[in-house]
Amino acid sequence: MQQASEGSILGTAGRGRLLRVLGVGFGLAVIIGNTIGAGILSTPGKVAEQLPNPWLFIAVWLFGGVYALLGAVSIAELGTMLPRSGGQYVFARHALGDYAGFIVGWSDWISTCGSTAFISLVIAQYGGVLVPSLSGRVSAVALAIVLGFGIIQWRVIRWRSGVQNVTSLLKTLAYIVLVLACFVWAGRSHVESSGSVQAPTGVKLFVALILALQSVIYTYDGWTGVIYFSEEVKDPDRDIPRSMVGGVLSVIAIYLLVNLAVLYVLPISEVAGSDLALGKAAQAIFGPNGDRIFRSLMILAMLSAVNACQLMATRVLFAMSRDGLFSTRGARANKGGTPTVALFFSTCVAAVFVLVGTDNQVLAVVAFFFVVNYAISFATVFLLRRREPERARPYRAWGYPWTTGLTLLVSIAFLAGAVASDISSADQPRDFLKSTSFLSIAVLAASYPVFRLSKWLTQRA
Repeated sequence: MQQASEGSILGTAGRGRLLRVLGVGFGLAVIIGNTIGAGILSTPGKVAEQLPNPWLFIAVWLFGGVYALLGAVSIAELGTMLPRSGGQYVFARHALGDYAGFIVGWSDWISTCGSTAFISLVIAQYGGVLVPSLSGRVSAVALAIVLGFGIIQWRVIRWRSGVQNVTSLLKTLAYIVLVLACFVWAGRSHVESSGSVQAPTGVKLFVALILALQSVIYTYDGWTGVIYFSEEVKDPDRDIPRSMVGGVLSVIAIYLLVNLAVLYVLPISEVAGSDLALGKAAQAIFGPNGDRIFRSLMILAMLSAVNACQLMATRVLFAMSRDGLFSTRGARANKGGTPTVALFFSTCVAAVFVLVGTDNQVLAVVAFFFVVNYAISFATVFLLRRREPERARPYRAWGYPWTTGLTLLVSIAFLAGAVASDISSADQPRDFLKSTSFLSIAVLAASYPVFRLSKWLTQRA
């Protein structure tokens, strides 16, 4: 299938087209909604377990935020330069060809569908605590959530935009309430009591930093949200950079405040290893009702992440279908601007993830590919600056080439460090074969025959 020209796809109303009706408000909402999901609930405990020192703990969260911010200003350039819906897949395919696009697109689509399922399962688990009659029906409730948002998204894009805006606002308010409660009603700071906890040193500290960064980077992932809808944004030249920078700054502020609030209430020794550090803090403040209050607020907070993930996964599959890397039927949209076939397949894959479940190993592989995709996008900025210097760039990454180069180097160092830490922590060679980095490399190696098969099937269709 020959790639459609950019001018023919830029969101005019009518059957088969995406609609250019979204503004900067939606861009902010989808970034906040997609980024702040279930990860912030469990990640503080994982980070504190690796780095049981308040200063190192906060430093890792700040580092992850700076990485996301510098990455956002670079990818915003690509988003305004190539305003096509589909996320980072669009940039990889344009700059590096079908195979690179396939790797980025399929890994992004599958992982985003997995995130939809994971967050829906967390919501269902929380709901089971609040409503005991649902406690044995976690999969059924999560499946209903996935299908329910799929039905909502089947309608016009303005409906979905409104749902995203409202749910993201509820999410923000929920975290503001919890943070204020921590600082107002905690009584006194407990950070001093964590002084006796010893952080690792030497090689163990290096491994701990890599493992902590894996969790933090996964938790920050989602800051690219608006570029999945580039051709649906009314003024991409202005709204994409504003959404990305504003969204990332908002997420950084929320994450830092949440973690500072948790440390204000709890010693880091109690945070370490906790699956729900924020829930512990809520219990310390609200007493016996703390758990119910916390879970109720978090259910409201996570609904926007489910909606955002399903919207984004649909756009990736739509873009790949349009370029011949999936069935051409996936590029069809209804009169309301919904890619219905892509939405159907995305919802089905998320439903399968709900039924089979997800574990930490799957999430770690997902985080590895997130960084691979980032590295490809950052490299694409350099490549296109050199190869297409005359192409219009309504927004240019500030600080280029230093900011883009730094994020690229950090991404490569992160990937190399992840492999090195897995090797160093493996007692025997077979232990490395079970590691996250080996599984990720194996998936990458297996992608080429899958790519060739996909091309052959779509050409015969």
